[in-house]
Amino acid sequence: MELNKLNTTQLKTKCKELGIRGYSDKLKGQLIQMIQTKLNETNNTESVKNTIIFSQPINNNAETLIESINQEKEPSLDLTGYKFIDLFCGIGGFHQALSKLGAKCVLACDIDKDCRAVYKDNYGLEPVSNVKDINEKTMVDFDILCAGFPCQAFSNGGKKKCFEDERGLLFDEIVRIAKEKKPRFMFLENVKHILKVSEGEVIEYIKGKIASIGYKLQLFQISPHSFGIPQQRERVYFVCVRNDIYNGKDVELPVYEGDIEFEKFLDKKENIDKKYFIQGETLKLLETWDEMIKQFEVGEKISPTIMINDAYSGYTQEQYEEFPDWKKDYVTKNKPLIQKYKKQFDKWYDKNRELLQKREIHGKLEWQTGPIKENDSIFDYFIQIRQSGIRVKKSHYFPTLVAISQIPIYGKEKRYITPRECARLQSFPETFRLSSSDRVSYKQMGNSVNVDNVYTVISSTLKNYL
Repeated sequence: MELNKLNTTQLKTKCKELGIRGYSDKLKGQLIQMIQTKLNETNNTESVKNTIIFSQPINNNAETLIESINQEKEPSLDLTGYKFIDLFCGIGGFHQALSKLGAKCVLACDIDKDCRAVYKDNYGLEPVSNVKDINEKTMVDFDILCAGFPCQAFSNGGKKKCFEDERGLLFDEIVRIAKEKKPRFMFLENVKHILKVSEGEVIEYIKGKIASIGYKLQLFQISPHSFGIPQQRERVYFVCVRNDIYNGKDVELPVYEGDIEFEKFLDKKENIDKKYFIQGETLKLLETWDEMIKQFEVGEKISPTIMINDAYSGYTQEQYEEFPDWKKDYVTKNKPLIQKYKKQFDKWYDKNRELLQKREIHGKLEWQTGPIKENDSIFDYFIQIRQSGIRVKKSHYFPTLVAISQIPIYGKEKRYITPRECARLQSFPETFRLSSSDRVSYKQMGNSVNVDNVYTVISSTLKNYL
């Protein structure tokens, strides 16, 4: 079956015939991957070439793990002689992937001085500070343009101002340079919400611009956790091939069939600096909520977000009517749970009122682990202190690393993950030199592209053409 010849509607029909779930919002490349995976399972065929199989024994040492991944993904391509530019480069996720393939970076650019310092420290190249200062008429020639263009204007965690935000307009700087220099390939990255913000107007604008300067576009929506890296980080990759070299074949990504073992990406607890272990008010707050978690019956569903301060605020009906719709919905859904465990909640809240009311987020709990289990505890999971409250998630893989202060807490060890562990989750090698500031490193890793995902997209594309 030549899946590439089927359109999206036909692929979705095939998914339905095969009993595949969750295909309705997927792109063509993702649908093909899902069908191929299902067919492989049905026919017991060999794993797709170049995937990593974690069923083989792996040393618990994190450095050995990263080395084993790199060995499994040794490049079969040789881009020696190819030149690339790295716009909005951050700390060089694209640089890592392309240099591994043998290509040379001839220009990098980032407005953040801390990123420029780390980039120069690792690659010996000092990035330009402002993309608008690059003169497309006189700049060096290159074959590949890479850009993880700013996502804050489109991010679900931001205000989604899109092109009303100056950062959203920076996409046009990519177009300006590419229109003049005509690189063979462009690889761009952004958050998944770029596909639907402003009712799809933004993505249509981008598609139109890319087409207008002479490129064929293929989109991929992937995450590290789909390729064996234990971080859920949904991102969209734009693969742009110049019209005159486009061969009419869609790029196909490999399908990962191994396990996800996030603990192998962690340092040993005894080797971790004490400063990363939660303490003080944060520890007290989590212990307070854990005390209440233990009051619930096995099988109890406690989602959506519990907003306990609102439950005890004593607002009037008139005040309730002034709430936004999302808050009305939460308050309404909270009532049966609060009423069922009223005696327990009353005693618990009376004892901990001061702490829970100290900050608005202290009184909000997002429980995203399913029904209460026997001997359940908040410390069995990953935890993030977010603007929306205390989020508790299943520990199959790490939550998305973000650039703001929402460092994941590994509940089992009651500690934040370290900058080096963040680097591993973004697939940077152990030899990568981090900033001397933890705060800066967390921000940089939260903003970075995932090296493994970038490598997968670029290498899969270039195998179609080289």
